[in-house]
Amino acid sequence: MSPIVVDRYKTANETLRVPDLRQALYDEGAIMFEKTIVNLHGDEHRIRRNVEIKVFRRDFFKWYEKAVFPETLRETIAPYLAQGKADLVNLGFRVMMNLTADFSGVDRPTRTPEETDRLLRHLLTFGKAATLGQALGDKEAIRNEIRQAMAEFDSEFFQPSMKRRRDLLAKFDKGEIKEEDLPRDILVELLRNESEVQLTQDVLMKEIGFFLLAGAFTSIHTLSHAMHELFWWGEQHPADKQRQRTDMLFLQRSIHESMRLHPSSPTAGRRPTCPMQIPGGPQATPSDYVSIDLMKANRDTEVFGPDAAEYNPHRQVQKGTPPYGLSFGIGMHSCLGLNLAAGALAKADTNPADHQLGTVTLIAAALLAANARPDPDNPGVIDRSTVRNNWGKYPILLG
Repeated sequence: MSPIVVDRYKTANETLRVPDLRQALYDEGAIMFEKTIVNLHGDEHRIRRNVEIKVFRRDFFKWYEKAVFPETLRETIAPYLAQGKADLVNLGFRVMMNLTADFSGVDRPTRTPEETDRLLRHLLTFGKAATLGQALGDKEAIRNEIRQAMAEFDSEFFQPSMKRRRDLLAKFDKGEIKEEDLPRDILVELLRNESEVQLTQDVLMKEIGFFLLAGAFTSIHTLSHAMHELFWWGEQHPADKQRQRTDMLFLQRSIHESMRLHPSSPTAGRRPTCPMQIPGGPQATPSDYVSIDLMKANRDTEVFGPDAAEYNPHRQVQKGTPPYGLSFGIGMHSCLGLNLAAGALAKADTNPADHQLGTVTLIAAALLAANARPDPDNPGVIDRSTVRNNWGKYPILLG
């Protein structure tokens, strides 16, 4: 049976908000995602989200961006600056992985390149679960690879991270340490609320693995697309090339425009939990698959103008429409880390000095400050292992 396709911005927005449509995009990746927040629905989803969203209180994003992330970024980018070159995809994975390890609750005790390589290897394998529905190879072989990665991640990273947090929580309950001495991450919140969320250790491990994946795997593709657009636009518009390096609000707006054109997942998938009418579409039953085409919806000319399919960092969007469109979702399955990645939306009187810009903008600013540019002798290569339009390699020069 052919899927029901929704591809206009207004109806896509309405469809994503319907509470009787459950998440279905990751059904093929159940080996890792079953029982994680991304696949939950109804009360179970609400309870889990209410616990985890405590990490992402309004002050968290600005605190993380100002106090934690600069050192993570400096530490990760330094070896590439010394070499004068990098693969943007590889560099981005390392930055984003360290970022998401911080807020998901995965300890990296040695912080050596070898330890980073091992965690990155697990992360890249977890990413295959997210794209299993679009994979072109032997899916059972991919599942076996994912099982092995989960077992290694569990023993080397998750179990020690969980034990350390349990020990700290025990000390906190005895009054031996204060609230500010506890790590500020999702694993701590889940352990503090075990009686409410009732997770097995296996599901808890997969939940943390999912957040590690979701924060890094999606944002790296966002970063590589954004840098490509910045490079291209800057060469065509010299005045804007200078603004990219000096005007942080313009840079953030440029990143948001790329996010609109290149959502991390080109589609969202839903299945009805009961017979229902799809907004602006046909009747649907639980056996139907509803595909929300985010790529097309974000390029709807009625919303984003006649040049909606083109990159334009000066684009003015309609009031109430986020400049990145539906790329972070909407409704119950909207991205918890939207503000972390994209930052807050600037207003007419926003002061860039204390504005929350988002980690993707901060990484782009650091790369531009290092005179990042495409390597003319090694052009970027699209990843052909899935139908998603992402960069597999993107060599750049620095310095």
